[in-house]
Amino acid sequence: MSSTAASGSTSLTDAGPLSLCARAPHVPADRLVAEMVPPPRFDSVRFATYIPDPNQPSQTDAVGVLEGFAAGLGAARPGEGRRGLFGFGRAKAKAPAGPRGVYLDGGYGVGKTHLLASLWHATPAEPSRKAFGTFVELTNLVGALGFQQTVRTLSGHALLCIDEFELDDPGDTVLVSSLLGKLVEAGVALAATSNTLPGKLGEGRFAAADFLREIQGLSAHFRALRIDGEDYRHRGLPEAPAPYTDEQVTKAAHRAEGASLDAFPRLLEHLAKVHPSRYGALTDDVRAVCLTDVRPVPDQSTALRLVVLADRLYDREVPVLASGLPFDKLFSEEMLNGGYRKKYFRAISRLTALARDAKPLVTE
Repeated sequence: MSSTAASGSTSLTDAGPLSLCARAPHVPADRLVAEMVPPPRFDSVRFATYIPDPNQPSQTDAVGVLEGFAAGLGAARPGEGRRGLFGFGRAKAKAPAGPRGVYLDGGYGVGKTHLLASLWHATPAEPSRKAFGTFVELTNLVGALGFQQTVRTLSGHALLCIDEFELDDPGDTVLVSSLLGKLVEAGVALAATSNTLPGKLGEGRFAAADFLREIQGLSAHFRALRIDGEDYRHRGLPEAPAPYTDEQVTKAAHRAEGASLDAFPRLLEHLAKVHPSRYGALTDDVRAVCLTDVRPVPDQSTALRLVVLADRLYDREVPVLASGLPFDKLFSEEMLNGGYRKKYFRAISRLTALARDAKPLVTE
């Protein structure tokens, strides 16, 4: 599908830079399903390209466990060929003994997504029988297709990979817990990444007993693998470049083919009008994002939308050139010490990496 068809955006051949604020993408449900594959940044990653830190043996151990997990998925699935319309046959398949999934727990930039994508690539199944998406993308898929149709669509898969498993809403917890339970019964293997162990998700956010019960039931589906290490994006790399001037950013946007140019406050306002499931389409054919007047985000709802956009830009390796405040000043101390701090630190890490990538866009 072309970018123009998906987003209704300005053609790259038009004069001047693009504007994300001028885009109002519509994303059909079938595109949401078709795009459940590792993002472009992870197209070519494999277990062999993951370089473990020699000082962190847990990284090497995780590779070995995941290679064995992938190899085991080549065997016939329990109940294969006996499944009914929604993935449940007359004689319901019994789930294998023990957890039917792996859960990669670790900090920012230790390579969890690299390993998760490597597992997807290594699993001996056709791409149409493997799904890869973020937690947000999975909940958006349920919203687009409905619960039963999502179960039907995914129950024939060999593997479902869920990146950045973050539970920010009790309703989403119940929804995804129920979905994964159905998929496990149907014989689907699960793999997920997060910065928090399954049994600890939700701490500091909600205290509802029902929510905590759902977390515990969900964690039983996974074997947790701890991956220690420092953020690889900062290993031996220089500090993030200081912000540029408005003039430098504007000139770069007009000079670079496929660049967008928006005032940061206006972009934040526009994100509130676009569903987060469409943020990927919002960046279709954008080769660089140029932002002027970067300033602290005003509230938590805005901050969480910005996190999703940062994830989509990072997935697609879109450099970000900005003026105003540096990216480590986006979120207030209250936000960085609150329940969503892991998301905010991830966004800072990823935007910093993309800011480094944008340095060649500026010529004095």
